[in-house]
Amino acid sequence: MKLSNNQQAFLELVKAGLWEREAYLIPYGDIDFQEIYRLAQEQTVVGLVAAGVEHVIDTKTPQDVTLLFVGDTLQYEQRNKAMNCFIGKLFDKLLPVCEHLLLVKGQGIAQCYERPLWRMSGDIDLLISSCDYNKTRDALLNIVDRADKEVPEIRHQGVIIGLWEVELHGSLRGLWSPRVDRAIDKYQKECFEGEHYRIWDNEEVEIALPSVDYDLVFVFTHILQHFFRGGLGLRQICDMARLIWTYNRDIDVQKLDMRLREMGLQSEWNVFAALCVDLLGMPVESMPLYSSLKKWKRKAERLLLIVLGRKNIGFTHDNNGNGFLTRKLVSLGHHTSDFIHHYSVFPLDAIMYFCRLVGRGLHLS
Repeated sequence: MKLSNNQQAFLELVKAGLWEREAYLIPYGDIDFQEIYRLAQEQTVVGLVAAGVEHVIDTKTPQDVTLLFVGDTLQYEQRNKAMNCFIGKLFDKLLPVCEHLLLVKGQGIAQCYERPLWRMSGDIDLLISSCDYNKTRDALLNIVDRADKEVPEIRHQGVIIGLWEVELHGSLRGLWSPRVDRAIDKYQKECFEGEHYRIWDNEEVEIALPSVDYDLVFVFTHILQHFFRGGLGLRQICDMARLIWTYNRDIDVQKLDMRLREMGLQSEWNVFAALCVDLLGMPVESMPLYSSLKKWKRKAERLLLIVLGRKNIGFTHDNNGNGFLTRKLVSLGHHTSDFIHHYSVFPLDAIMYFCRLVGRGLHLS
């Protein structure tokens, strides 16, 4: 791997915060702690790095940087407490309308961390069954301050309620792989029909989350969706690692293997498993279906370099100020650059996604 000293020190702090273990920074030489802080903000893992700083035993963090981390984590705590309170009230309003309502990603996975309130929160993602989508959407629209344009092909409605962004999902399709989308439809239906849930006791309000066997598939395919669309951040990978570590004894490994085969994602899993274990320090015994073959670690290193080289989660190319033809050419250039990165890790997926992307662009033109 060709990581700078600052990047290596940053990862050491991420690992220390992720697993609450000792951190050693002297091996990385001169460190720019302002750069560490910038990387933490960029990858939305400030809370993890702040926790990691507490575990450094061989050097002292400059006071000005320490104060930055302290200030940020205090803000995260306040925001997460307020968000958790809002989620409880939102569920109280929607449950009479929607029998099957699940919280996915975000605050649910935050509970897998040692310090849930230090995880940088984003929007609130709600998953509902297809039959409940329309009436739940109508009920939600009655209490919003602003609504985005609906995306009917994936039953998705984004809204703003006060300070909070809420995403209503009738489907977790990613639209990057038809094979995966078909499987996700199947697993989502199974999850609701079998009521395969786990419960988060959120200040005496019971919030339903998918059971770990379903949640893990939803989280993993969502990570891949972000990777191919150019917006995968380290926080999402850490979320996956903490989810697996927290519930590793409850995971049905045989079922996970069967589902990965059904979706054609065994190789992709091997790469992310190697990233979590070999590069992020996850205990190997906690990672199901981990392979120690060197090729997976090499691919994981390439993947990590791509992630660290991107600006943040939700990264997109700004191309709005140009004319139509120029926008298309610039967009093609960006996607071609992304394709080269994707191909170095997942060649078959990269080809498939790039062809679908170009085909869709030509169709829209």
